[in-house]
Amino acid sequence: MSRIEQVPLGRTALRIGRIGLGSGTFGREIDEETSRAVLDHAFERGVTCIDSAEGYGGSGSGAFVPSERILGAWMADRGVRDQVVVMTKVGSGNGPTNIEQVIVQSLERLQLDRVAVYMVHHWDDEVPLDETLHALHEVVASGRAQAIGCSNFTGEQLAQALEISRRNGWARIEIVENIYNLARPEEERSSMPVCERHQVTFLAFSPLGAGFLTGKYTGDRGRLPAGTRFDVAPAHCDVYFSDRNFRVVERLRAKAAELGESMAYLAGAWTVSNPSVGSTLFGARSTAQVDNALRCLHDGIDAGLRAEMASWG
Repeated sequence: MSRIEQVPLGRTALRIGRIGLGSGTFGREIDEETSRAVLDHAFERGVTCIDSAEGYGGSGSGAFVPSERILGAWMADRGVRDQVVVMTKVGSGNGPTNIEQVIVQSLERLQLDRVAVYMVHHWDDEVPLDETLHALHEVVASGRAQAIGCSNFTGEQLAQALEISRRNGWARIEIVENIYNLARPEEERSSMPVCERHQVTFLAFSPLGAGFLTGKYTGDRGRLPAGTRFDVAPAHCDVYFSDRNFRVVERLRAKAAELGESMAYLAGAWTVSNPSVGSTLFGARSTAQVDNALRCLHDGIDAGLRAEMASWG
């Protein structure tokens, strides 16, 4: 198995690779057989950090196929449970009762006694934050997770959560998983500074903008390529379709042609090369996409090209 640089996970003794594999495609955009091939390929090349969530998966033969179940079966069959850093999330509500129910269900699907990191998938306006954080603390105290995290929190929300946990002596958020790419760079001004001040790991997801930065989309929502992420989940259009972002795509297309590189490589390397990014999650529907992620890490781009690309916005 190849070696990927490991970085600290917050203030814990845990370490995670500088790139990880997102499993949002499993059961939704690729079937279980293809998911296993992607997992095998990534693991054999040193990718051991795998991110999942209770809501990841899709319909197969009329039934919902959870990503966690695919991942759990693969780990059991390959005998690699103790070699994989598994992160998963609750997305159906941040209330204590729901967190307690969902962590039990996730562990059952994953065939694990504990995960490395358990996160809340979104901020929840319906639940007081202290109740959520205490419930997450209990997950760690009971040994079902080694650390906790959050996804899709702003810098202000993250700072608030860290202060509540500090004041109460609870397990604190050690990692924040937020969107970060050429089309969505705003975390540089939001959660990244908070992460740096408090030694929280920033985990970037969607470095290719769910495929937006590969140049496959036009502004016509009625002509989304069949089977693509935006076709499967059209809400991505609301996140990415803007005049500014399409200008960025065209600049990226021109630069890729000039350098003889792919847009996917340049976009991914831009995210990975930010020193404030501890780790980057790449989703994959094929082994070739895993290889692109590995090249983004190992080859990267120089500081001058990165600065030029950052100026396009």
